[in-house]
Amino acid sequence: MQLLSITDFHGYLRPPGPSEGGVVSGPGGSAVTVGGAAYLAAHIARLRAGHANSVLFAAGDSFSGWPFEVAAHADEPTIEILNALGLRFSTVGNHELDVSPSFLVDHMEHGICQGAIGEDDCFTDSTGRRFHGADFEFLSGNIVSAATGSPVTAPYRVEWFTGGDGARIPVGFIGMTVPGTPTGSTSFQPRLRGLDVVDTTNSYAAALRARGVRALVLVLHEGARPRSAAAEYDGCGDVAGPAMDIARQVSPDIDAVVTGHWHAGFNCTVNDPAGNPRPVVEAGHHGALVNEINLLLEPATGEVLRERTVSINHPVTRDVPPDPRAQHIVDYWTAQGARRYAQPLGTQAGSFLRAPNAAGESTAADLYADIQYWEANRTRAGRADLALLAVDPPTSPTAVRADLPYAKGTHPADADGQILLGEARNAYGYQNPILTVTLTGAQLKAVLEQQWRTTTAGTTTTRLAVSHNVRYAYDPTRLAGDRISPAEIVINGQRLNLTRSYRVAALAYTILGADGFSAFTSYTNPVRNHTDHTAFTAYLQTHPHITPAPLNRTFIKTQPFPSALSRRSYR
Repeated sequence: MQLLSITDFHGYLRPPGPSEGGVVSGPGGSAVTVGGAAYLAAHIARLRAGHANSVLFAAGDSFSGWPFEVAAHADEPTIEILNALGLRFSTVGNHELDVSPSFLVDHMEHGICQGAIGEDDCFTDSTGRRFHGADFEFLSGNIVSAATGSPVTAPYRVEWFTGGDGARIPVGFIGMTVPGTPTGSTSFQPRLRGLDVVDTTNSYAAALRARGVRALVLVLHEGARPRSAAAEYDGCGDVAGPAMDIARQVSPDIDAVVTGHWHAGFNCTVNDPAGNPRPVVEAGHHGALVNEINLLLEPATGEVLRERTVSINHPVTRDVPPDPRAQHIVDYWTAQGARRYAQPLGTQAGSFLRAPNAAGESTAADLYADIQYWEANRTRAGRADLALLAVDPPTSPTAVRADLPYAKGTHPADADGQILLGEARNAYGYQNPILTVTLTGAQLKAVLEQQWRTTTAGTTTTRLAVSHNVRYAYDPTRLAGDRISPAEIVINGQRLNLTRSYRVAALAYTILGADGFSAFTSYTNPVRNHTDHTAFTAYLQTHPHITPAPLNRTFIKTQPFPSALSRRSYR
């Protein structure tokens, strides 16, 4: 039986560039150029040839990609190409939950439209038909509803294969996902929880064995990688990570472990708890590799003959003719992406620039903070008292990615004062959800103070833009951690109350502490709103003409702070 797998495809229909995984380290350290859906299809067809019993599957993060042409079309182009490849199933990766469980199951799997047809989703595919969903199944046994404990997708799949004597033999594939997915940055889903991978796998393995399924494969979206960046894609040189730990612990009934998530390529053999060897593999990312595992099954029992198992990682080289059908799909969506990029969203009266004034405030960051505040307040559950946006230095940009200049850009469809969809996506955000959380006034002050952090190298700065209803002043002459008086933080015209609770809107990445604001991580009562990109598009559709706001939200305090006693009187 031939198992073919890919992982972390992320919608890379076009060949990825070198920095996107388009070059891998081959034998002897050689650089091998790889990737591209049309080349992937050609290699899969070649590998399948002559194999009567073959199955193609993915180890997660199949969609939720970064290429514009897929992201701007609700990731539906990825589903079309995976359907064309003949994918049978995919483990749920963390990024498969970047929108919602309903988006994954109802829309991506079953093709149910959830927005304006042809504008938000349900686009016309390369055949001229409306999106109909995946022809394959998503699997995860350990991502469950926090309310009911039930898996959000099927936990496993049984495939039947025909032996040489005509006997039908079942093989079980158990899907598992990174257990931290519900509290991850892009995949933050407070209504879900992740169960322990080892315990959950063992439970489903026992259930399948009780049903007579003897051959079992764990398809795991939790990764590992070689310690050396120069390690060969088909080697096993000092590979470490959670997937390797899991592979050593899960039930001996599991005959192979196929992993993903860490965007690495390796081909290892690890002993199970009973001391028997089994393959543990990961096939890179962005369509760079295809892993092939050949299992030999005993027809009388359905057991895998472990000592006969063979595994190899194949590079998806570009020295073969691309598959014509897949190339047609790629070309179609590339053209659709170009048209989508040029879609006008609104107009602007002036430039929104990242360059900060002396107080650290900029017109671009203020706009994006206002978008987050607006997005959160569109629903009762997400309602916020204020919004904050981390603004990293240009050497390490996050959500504030580019200027939004008034002057037309290089795109032929652009004009002075015109905002194109592609320009908006390039300027702000990285598909991160906007969360609304509760902080006390004291915690909020601590967050603002963490704009300046003292390290062994001195004081580092990561500024926070605030929404239009907030004003505050800081004293740069004081020590980091004590630069802002509560009396000089004003929200909706009221001074900050250190004991009151405030609802704060910010990107999940920031709230989870990834921007260095550890004071944020004491939050409670999280509510997920839409992502930054979705919010910006909706904002411009509701506010078709925008004007840069005055830079009057953040001030440098020129007078000494009040005494400690006076500061206490403000509380």
